[in-house]
Amino acid sequence: MGTSVSSESIVVLEVPEDYRAGARLDVYIARLAENASRTTIQRGIRNGLVEVNGRAVTKPSVTAQAGDVIRCRLPLPPPTTIVAEALPFEIIYEDDRLIVVNKAAGMPVHPGPGHRSGTLVNALLHHVGCPKVCPDLPAPVGLSTAHSARGTVRPGIVHRLDKDTTGLIVVAKDDETHRKIACQFHRRTVRRTYLAILWGKPEPPAGRIDAPIGRDSRDRKKMAVVLGGKRAVTRYETVETLRHTSLVRCRLETGRTHQIRVHVRHVGHPVVGDKTYRGQELRAGPRTSHRRAFFGNLFQVMPRQALHAETLGFVHPGTGVLAEFTCDLPADMQHVLNQLRRIEGG
Repeated sequence: MGTSVSSESIVVLEVPEDYRAGARLDVYIARLAENASRTTIQRGIRNGLVEVNGRAVTKPSVTAQAGDVIRCRLPLPPPTTIVAEALPFEIIYEDDRLIVVNKAAGMPVHPGPGHRSGTLVNALLHHVGCPKVCPDLPAPVGLSTAHSARGTVRPGIVHRLDKDTTGLIVVAKDDETHRKIACQFHRRTVRRTYLAILWGKPEPPAGRIDAPIGRDSRDRKKMAVVLGGKRAVTRYETVETLRHTSLVRCRLETGRTHQIRVHVRHVGHPVVGDKTYRGQELRAGPRTSHRRAFFGNLFQVMPRQALHAETLGFVHPGTGVLAEFTCDLPADMQHVLNQLRRIEGG
């Protein structure tokens, strides 16, 4: 029987200067620290694992103050076993080194809190004939060995898409391929473009959004443009302008969590249908009952953000030749676009 090795995660939180809520320290950390329960955080505080402005704090009831810098050492659970599942997924291209997948909406890329199965990784393990990976057997046959910063096993996964974002993702079959493609992502030489249906009409119609992204101080499940966040850059160009919405192509220069969704909301044009970033509200045009019903019907067909990873280009690690892939809009997003053209075109 294998033995799980305890590990820790270092989490640094910067309380915004405009913070006024005055929450308890344990409550504030629990809102922002991923995968850590309030009980775990309280135990960590009492054990001296949390510092505020460089000094250890041992009382969970201490109040978080504007400008505080909170440093936490939190215990991590051991990685879980991932079992192969015979799930359908679309392969755009495959050779002995890599797979390019057109990921469907609703499929998480890898297991995590709230979805231990039904992910692309589960499907990939079945595809390559590997029954499972686990802490005692972390190296799958037919996929690269990949781990997150928190120790979670993510076989083959070089980069990610949000669960409800569709489109292209590349998967590595061996560690050398993984390293070479990951290096291209790090150097920002991978070409990635996305198509998004946005509320309103971006002005100017083409441009560059350069705004740092970090955890939203009010909701740990969301990201936001924040001072002290990681630099994030998105280029965009308007492809088609309708009356109250636009089809926009975005190109990533960096790859932050929820980057496009956060950036376009920041400039006042959320992705249509985006539940997390207020894209299911009428953000432009008249707020009539007819339009509410119209968009309500669209959101039943497409209960997600209208965001699709359209193109992916990188130097193939085996041949050294540029490999470029493109996939069309999924049916739900195409339907929404067609209906917008019919009802609100021009």
